[in-house]
Amino acid sequence: MSFHMQDDQNEDAIMAEINMTPMVDVMLVLLIIFIITLPVIQQAVKVELPKANSVRNEVKPESVQLSIDAKGQIFWNSTPIDLKTFDGYAEKAAQKDPQPEINLRADKSVQYEYVAQVLAASRRAGLTKLGFVTEPN
Repeated sequence: MSFHMQDDQNEDAIMAEINMTPMVDVMLVLLIIFIITLPVIQQAVKVELPKANSVRNEVKPESVQLSIDAKGQIFWNSTPIDLKTFDGYAEKAAQKDPQPEINLRADKSVQYEYVAQVLAASRRAGLTKLGFVTEPN
């Protein structure tokens, strides 16, 4: 920014004003640098914290493999049982805390009646964690 002086005899006179714009720019850059680096420079009180295990030990529920073959035979963890025995096993499993996960594997050619009977018996016993297991293509 320059000013024109009205004095004709002193045209070569030196202007004595300071241009403030570059100085303000430099100050803003320095301010930003200090804002960024100040948290890094600050020293905190060094304290050695005690170690503690805060992970909760959760009891993993057991898993029961319940299978129904093509003839309608029920297997509880590879042990052949009938429907009445399954009722007893299911009631005992429903009373456990946490309840076991029941993985139902039914043969693709089994009649739906057998699967429906097992599902109804599971519902009566109070089993809530029942899943169907299939094979990927």
